[in-house]
Amino acid sequence: MSSPMPHPGPVPPATAEPPPAEDGTRLDRAFRTAAARLGGRLARWPWWAQVAAVYVAARLVSACIFMSAALHQGFNPWFPAKPDYWNFVNIWDARWYESVITAGYPSELPLDPAGNVQENTWAFYPLFPMLGRMLSAATGMSPAAALISIAMLAGLAAALVVYLLFRTRTAHWPAVWGAAFFATFPVAPVLQVPYAESLNLLLLAAALLLVVRRHYLWAIPLVLAMCLSRPTGVPFAATVGILFLYRAGEAWLGARNNGLAAEGRRIHDRVHSRNELLSLAGLAAVSCAGALAWPAIAWAATGDIAAYTKTETVWRGDDLVPFKPWFDTGVLLFGPVLGLVAPFVFVALFGLFMASPPVRRLGTELRLWCVCYMGYLVVFLHPQTSTFRMLLPLFPLALAAALVSRSRAYRGAVITMFVLLQIVWVVWLWAWAQLPGGGDYPP
Repeated sequence: MSSPMPHPGPVPPATAEPPPAEDGTRLDRAFRTAAARLGGRLARWPWWAQVAAVYVAARLVSACIFMSAALHQGFNPWFPAKPDYWNFVNIWDARWYESVITAGYPSELPLDPAGNVQENTWAFYPLFPMLGRMLSAATGMSPAAALISIAMLAGLAAALVVYLLFRTRTAHWPAVWGAAFFATFPVAPVLQVPYAESLNLLLLAAALLLVVRRHYLWAIPLVLAMCLSRPTGVPFAATVGILFLYRAGEAWLGARNNGLAAEGRRIHDRVHSRNELLSLAGLAAVSCAGALAWPAIAWAATGDIAAYTKTETVWRGDDLVPFKPWFDTGVLLFGPVLGLVAPFVFVALFGLFMASPPVRRLGTELRLWCVCYMGYLVVFLHPQTSTFRMLLPLFPLALAAALVSRSRAYRGAVITMFVLLQIVWVVWLWAWAQLPGGGDYPP
C-alpha cells in the first residue's frame, strides 16, 4: 500500500502588482512605440524639413546649456553676474565684431608704450560684420541682434547644404545622421552666437558642393566671399590646386590609355574634360588671390605689409613661426623628449584615420579638403583652447562617423556624447572664470 500523500500547504495569494521587470518591459515597449511613431512622422517630411528639425532641436538643446551655465556665471568683464541668454552669448569675439560695425578698422595699428602691436579689429574678417551693419541699418536692429540673427540663419542654411553635400556620397538617412553629428558637435553651440563660424561653414560647404559637382566657375563667388569671412582661404586654395594636378594626371593617363585597356576604360569614365580642367585651374587661381585678399587690404589700409599677421600673433604672444607652436605645446604637455615626438605621432595617427574605410567613402574632394585644412592648422596654428572651435571646418568627417555603423544605438550614443561635451565646452570655455594670473581661456 502506498504511503498517503502529504497535505499541501496554503497557497500564497497572488501579488497585486506585476514584478518590476514587467514594468520595465512595458515602459520600454511604450518608449519604442512612441519613438517609432515619431520616426514614422519625421520620415514622411521632406528632406529639408527633417534636417531643419534636427538642427533646430540641436540649437534648442545648446540654448538650454547656455542658459544653465549663465545661472552660474559670476563676475566677468562684460555684464553683472547671472546674465540673461542674449547677454551671455554676446561675449568674447562677439564684442570685436560689434566693434567693427560701430568703429570700423583702424588706419594705424595701435601700439603700446614699448611699440608692440596691441589687439585690434584687423584680426576679424569683414564679411560677417558688414552683413550685420547692413541688416542693422535696414531693420533698426541693434548690431548685436543683427549679428546673432545672421549667425543663426546661416547655421540653419549650413546644415541644409551640408546634407546636400553628404548626399553626393551616401543615401538619405546616413546623410541626415551626418548632418545631426554636425549640428551636435561639441563646439556646435558657436553656430548660434555672434561668431563668423556659421557663415563661413555655409560658404565652405556650398563651395565644396559645387566642387564635388564640378561646377567650378559657379564656386568662384562663394570662395571669394568665404575668404572674407574667416581664414579658410589658404587651405581651400591648396585643396583645389592639388585637385587640379590630380585631375589633370587622371586625364593624361586616360588619354594615354585611350580607353582601350580595362584600367584605361575605368579611368576614362571619370576623367575631366578640357573645359572642366580649365575651370578648375581658374578656381585654383582665384582661390589663391582670395586667400591673400584680407592681408592685402590690411596692408593697403595701414601701410604695414604685415598688419594682419602682426595683429593675429598678438593673441598668441609670439611671432609667426611655422610648426614651432606645436612642438612648444608638446614640450609643455609631455616633456622635452616626448613633446618633440608628439606632433609626429599626431600627424601619423591623423594619416591613418584618413586612410580608414569610412573616411575613404567621402571621396577625393572631401578627403583632400580635410587633409589640407589639418595641414594648414599644423603649419600655422598656435594650439590653445580655441583649437577645438577651429576644428569645425573638418565637418565632412561627421559623415564618416555616421558611416562607421548603421546601428541606431551607436549613432544615438555619439550624439549623447557630443551633447555632454557641449556642456563641458560651454562651462569650461564660454563661461568666464578668472584664472589665478588674470584673464581666462578663450573659447
